[in-house]
Amino acid sequence: MITATTAHVFETMGTTVSVRAGDPLDGHPAMRSVERVFDAFDRRFSLYRPSSELSRIARGDLALSRASRAVRDCYADALEWGRRTDGAFTPHRPDGIVDLSGIVKADAIAAAGAVLDAAGIADWLLNAGGDVLARGDHSGTPWRLGIVDPSMPGALQGTVSLGDQRRALATSGTAERGEHIWRHGPAHYRQVSVLADDIVTADVLATAILAGGPRVCDSIADRFDVDILAVDGDDAVTATPRMRAALGETPA
Repeated sequence: MITATTAHVFETMGTTVSVRAGDPLDGHPAMRSVERVFDAFDRRFSLYRPSSELSRIARGDLALSRASRAVRDCYADALEWGRRTDGAFTPHRPDGIVDLSGIVKADAIAAAGAVLDAAGIADWLLNAGGDVLARGDHSGTPWRLGIVDPSMPGALQGTVSLGDQRRALATSGTAERGEHIWRHGPAHYRQVSVLADDIVTADVLATAILAGGPRVCDSIADRFDVDILAVDGDDAVTATPRMRAALGETPA
């Protein structure tokens, strides 16, 4: 649940993207630029588009070493996140295919956010398939978002606020898309939400914890400045102290 006054909504990358702000967005030139950002990422990185660089690499038509600088840089970033999460996050599918979907959407959100900043929009919230980045506030109050309850469709586990130190929220889980994460061992968590200052950190670490389970969750909580909410297969909840405090808020 997101409370806002105006929105620009479009479909891309297999999901729904919405831009919300306190001021009217209809006809704002930045909205077209935001759509172009997501379309460019999709055209380059989608494994569902036969003409994308990633699809060509998967088929063996293009060597990764000869791919564009954007693809090689994204792959390098994914490898670095793999190192930082002790291998829980990986750009390689079990069949060996290079799949950068675990980081590309977050990169697109960050790039679109830069477009909104450059356009002079002071207060905005960008939601791409449940992964959210925000700037400023909503009519003088922090942007507030609901975290869905994976065991009760339409229900919330609670709400959190996005502000100066926690501007991004990402959730990775199986409730809507089924098992789409490459697990490291038996499945433990069914949903993980991470609050962070940037969307790439939030998204990557949510994926890593879902894939790696409690050991990775504990390690990330110790080493990264993030807040975590994880729900296991028995609906038991694990949350860092600041996340537990944040979930005490009441939705508007």
